[in-house]
Amino acid sequence: MRLALHPQALAPRIENFGEWRGHLLARVRQQIAASGDAGLEDLLSELLSSLSGDDRPRRTNRCSHPAIVVPLRLRDGATRLSFISTITVFGTPVDVTLSELAIETFFPADAATSDFLRAK
Repeated sequence: MRLALHPQALAPRIENFGEWRGHLLARVRQQIAASGDAGLEDLLSELLSSLSGDDRPRRTNRCSHPAIVVPLRLRDGATRLSFISTITVFGTPVDVTLSELAIETFFPADAATSDFLRAK
C-alpha cells in the first residue's frame, strides 16, 4: 500500500491512480471494520497523510458500490501494462501463524500485457 500510493514511489506510474487509490483505501477501511486492528488504522492515517491536497479522496453522499474488479494500469514511457488481482486469505488455517496471511496475485488483464510479460 505504501509503495503504490506514495507520490515518490509507484503512484506517478499508475494511469488510473484515483481509481486504484480509492480501491486500496476502501480495502484498508474494510479490513479495519472487520478486525478493529489499530495497526491498520495507523496505516490508513499514514496513507492519507502521504497524499497531497489534490490527491486526497473526496467523500460524497452518493451511494458508492465497490467494483468487483479494479484494474491496475501502469505506464512507463511507451509501455502500458494492465493487471487484475486476486487476494487469497487463509480463513481457517491449522497453523496459527497463517491466520492473518493474505496473498495478492496479479494477472495480465489484456493480451498486450500478457505478451509483454512472456517476452521478458
